[in-house]
Amino acid sequence: MKAKLIKIVGGIVLGLALLVLALPTILHKAGLHPEYDGEAVQLPAGKRALIIATNQAVLSAPGETTGDATGVMASEMTHPYYRFLDAGMQVDLASVKGGEIPVDPQTLNRILKTPEDDRFLADPAFLAKVENSMRIDDVDFTQYDIIFISGGWGAAYDLGYSPVLAEKVSEAYYASNEPVIGGVCHGVLGLINAKDRDGKPLIAGRRMTGVTDKQIKELGIEITPQHPETELRKAGVVFESNTRFVDFLATLVVVDDEERFVTGQNQNSGRETAHKMLVLIAEKS
Repeated sequence: MKAKLIKIVGGIVLGLALLVLALPTILHKAGLHPEYDGEAVQLPAGKRALIIATNQAVLSAPGETTGDATGVMASEMTHPYYRFLDAGMQVDLASVKGGEIPVDPQTLNRILKTPEDDRFLADPAFLAKVENSMRIDDVDFTQYDIIFISGGWGAAYDLGYSPVLAEKVSEAYYASNEPVIGGVCHGVLGLINAKDRDGKPLIAGRRMTGVTDKQIKELGIEITPQHPETELRKAGVVFESNTRFVDFLATLVVVDDEERFVTGQNQNSGRETAHKMLVLIAEKS
């Protein structure tokens, strides 16, 4: 009887161990970080991309300063970075305050980590840019062909509250080189306060996406001060999204009708969002 019980327990432990080992593959096949190749894009020399991310390192309730570590979701920065870099672009990193861009440690764990994240962790040049990002005040957005805003929980605390970022996005939109502007997940909060020349929301009436209120609720992290779907709708956006039994496994990329804004729904959308931005730039080159 005792031997049989040990055998049963051993089988259960082995089964659980195998499940843990297989979990990244299972989640990938279910929709987490789907592959997206598209036709290869190689841009002419001199094209530049700017990636903007958060400085917020703590997942705290409004008015509090303590909580779990957070920051940018790794894949929402690494996927576009390497898409742009491999297409021949110069890629710079900036943040609201400048300096360190905190990377949410949970997004680099074995379950969520992607090949691009591993490449980042072994890339001294990229690591140095993340540790000492440019301050957006000091960056001329009009000198870039692509402006991409990364998300993660930290982005809910600073991107949508930065008047400088809003002003810089507006300047970029009206620049003569007509850069393509966009982002994924919480990164789209960096667009909500940009204004047109009449002082109205620049993104009003445009088709866009961002992380859904449903995904935020399902993940149980509603303490952040801004939620992208809610804020985009307030700004007058025609909000679009896909849904799954859990939205964490959904994805959608939306190109606005003017083809100036490309937005991705969540952490699964970075590869496709970046690629579609590259395609738009290639068509103009």
